[in-house]
Amino acid sequence: MSPTVADCERVQLSWFQLRADVLGGESWEDGGLRWVDGNLLFPQVIDPRALARGIERARNLGSTVLGAWLGLDVDPSPLAAAGFEKGWSPWWMAGPVPRDVPADPRVRLQEETTDYSGEHSAYARELAMARLRPTRAWYAAAYTGGRFAGRAWSHRVGDLAGVFDVDVWPPFQRRGLGTALMQAVCGAAASAGARDVVLNSTPAGVGLYERCGLRRIGTGITWWLHPRSVTGQSPGASQSL
Repeated sequence: MSPTVADCERVQLSWFQLRADVLGGESWEDGGLRWVDGNLLFPQVIDPRALARGIERARNLGSTVLGAWLGLDVDPSPLAAAGFEKGWSPWWMAGPVPRDVPADPRVRLQEETTDYSGEHSAYARELAMARLRPTRAWYAAAYTGGRFAGRAWSHRVGDLAGVFDVDVWPPFQRRGLGTALMQAVCGAAASAGARDVVLNSTPAGVGLYERCGLRRIGTGITWWLHPRSVTGQSPGASQSL
C-alpha cells in the first residue's frame, strides 16, 4: 500500500520526537494536543484552553517562535485567536526508495563532523542522532572541490524513510548534489528495512524530489506565533486557563 498523508505526519512527528529525546528537548500532551519543542503537531481539534496552557509552557521552557502543523481539514481559528499567523504549506510527497543507484563519491554518510563552526557550530550536536544504536537516523554531507556543499538526513519509522533538512548551499547547486544526498540517506534507510520515502517539500524542492521518483500526495499548513506582541506580552498569555 502506498504511503498516505497520515503516514507523512506520523513520520514527521517521530522525527521531532527523536530530536527532542536525543538533544534534550521537551515533549508533552495536554487536552488532546501534542507538543514537541514548541511545535504543536497535527491536532485534530484545538481546544483554546489547552492551547493557552501549551503556549505558556513552551514559553517557560524557552521556546521563542512557536509552530503548529495542521491538516487542511482542521479548524485553525483558535490559533488565529491566540496570535498565530498562517505560514507555509508542507507539500507531502512519497515514493519508493531508490534502489541500485551507484554511490556518488562526493557524498559521505557521517556520525561525526567538523564542518560546522561559528554561529553554526551547535548543529554538530545533531549528529548524536546518527550515533544511536540500533540506528534510526542517517546524516550525509556533500563535498565538492574539498568544500562542504550540503547535507541531508533520513529517519526510518517501520518501512518508511522520512527525509529531512535536504540543503545544498547556493554556490554548489545544479551539480546533482541534491540527488546524490537523497540517494545516500534513502539508501541507508533502505538497508535497514525502509521501502518508501516520505517528506514535506516547499515548491522550490519539488523538482528535485520528483526526479528522485516521489510524487505529491497532499498538502498541509503551518501556523506561527512570534516572540511578543506590541504590548510586550506573549499573544494568548492573558487567556483564561
